[in-house]
Amino acid sequence: MLKKKTLAFIATVAVIMSAGVLTAQKRQVVLDRVVAVVGGSAILYSEVETYANMIVEQRRQQGYTTDRDPMNESLEALMRQKLLYSQALIDSLTPPSVDAYVEEQLQGMIAEAGSIAELESRQHMAVFNYREILRQRITEQEYARAMQQQVISNVVVTPGEVEKYFKNLKEDERPLVPEQYVYAQIVRFPASQEDAKRRTRERLLEMRERIISGKSSMAVLARTYSVDPGSAMRGGELTPGPLSQLTKPFADALEKLKPGQISEVVESDFGFHIIELIDEPKNGMYHSRHILLRPSYTTEELMEPAKFLDSIANIIRKDSITFEDAAMKFSEDKLTRMNGGLVTNHDLLMSSPQYANVKYTATKFRREDFGEGKSLQDYGALTKLKVGEVSDAYLSEDLRGNEHSKIVKLLEIIPTHAATLEEDYSAIEEMALTEKQDKVFKAWLEEKIDGLYVFISPEFREGEFEFPNWVK
Repeated sequence: MLKKKTLAFIATVAVIMSAGVLTAQKRQVVLDRVVAVVGGSAILYSEVETYANMIVEQRRQQGYTTDRDPMNESLEALMRQKLLYSQALIDSLTPPSVDAYVEEQLQGMIAEAGSIAELESRQHMAVFNYREILRQRITEQEYARAMQQQVISNVVVTPGEVEKYFKNLKEDERPLVPEQYVYAQIVRFPASQEDAKRRTRERLLEMRERIISGKSSMAVLARTYSVDPGSAMRGGELTPGPLSQLTKPFADALEKLKPGQISEVVESDFGFHIIELIDEPKNGMYHSRHILLRPSYTTEELMEPAKFLDSIANIIRKDSITFEDAAMKFSEDKLTRMNGGLVTNHDLLMSSPQYANVKYTATKFRREDFGEGKSLQDYGALTKLKVGEVSDAYLSEDLRGNEHSKIVKLLEIIPTHAATLEEDYSAIEEMALTEKQDKVFKAWLEEKIDGLYVFISPEFREGEFEFPNWVK
């Protein structure tokens, strides 16, 4: 766990800082001063103090304590962020636009304060000045996050490294694997799926025409209509990345575009897109925005396959057909129908960046693997079953947000247990990868600290730093 905390440190700084740590008390304005400079970026005492208070409160809630001075710990975290920001500028990284996120944070702070006037009073400045300060801080955080991800993006682990890592773990260091479920499913989509797809394509074509004719901008339409939660608030803008990180139809369409050009409607496993290339690719990194729509259905259209599946479930319970044969005959899920409906983590691997380097295929699912919203209904259905039982039909959605109906059969429950290499290879592999990424990042960071101008105020120089070479 400590390894993961270290690797996620910069992200933690970003979350906490953007959640309101810029709120400064009047006495801080009077006494504020520069306590460190990293590259060309200064760190104020008020920033260090506010973040230190957040660290203390967060750990109090988690029941976690440390002997390290939180002021020094927060200073080092902020210096890391400044270093990563500086390096990101040197490497010409291009993070996504932060304007929408800045406005979201600002409006949240105004609501918490009660009015713009009250927020201005708290911050001792006009709201438009505060907006610019907030934009700069969040921009730095996004640059830092992008830089850290680039440093570790190519780190992989071999099976031999995973085995060595596990053998070196002490007994009390081996992770406790929570209860897991093995299950099979039969999936049906509404019979009107093709009509719904046609309607979706037509909506996107209308949007494309509005953009091309200048009647609206893609950013405005994305904020209003796109169902991609990760990019809609940013006007559809995606984090720059290589084509290999994108689903193939999307990547193929993007590769053919020129800056400012809008693609035709593109269908992928996630739905339907129109795509814009924002600027020329740099070092193989593509900067784009998109609008994502998925087919939508009426309640009646969604209930129709559920009624059909309920009849199938009843036939299976009467032993007139096996679940495996029914999956082969009736399921419309191409990933599971050929193996008796057995569910694997294929969707998880294809849709979650954190699993990009994981090569295993697993059939065991923990509570957190089921996602949120309608997809969490799988977990709810399974907890009501005994091994071998078949559920009633219910509405669900896959990890890409596609709605459907399904029935599930609980095949096995694996109780909570200490991880073993044979039974829990995927969990061990993830831990080994995290440790290796952590080592690579630390080595990179230590080298960068040596080559960068760093000033630390004398009052902090005697404190404990994870990287002593900050002090020069």
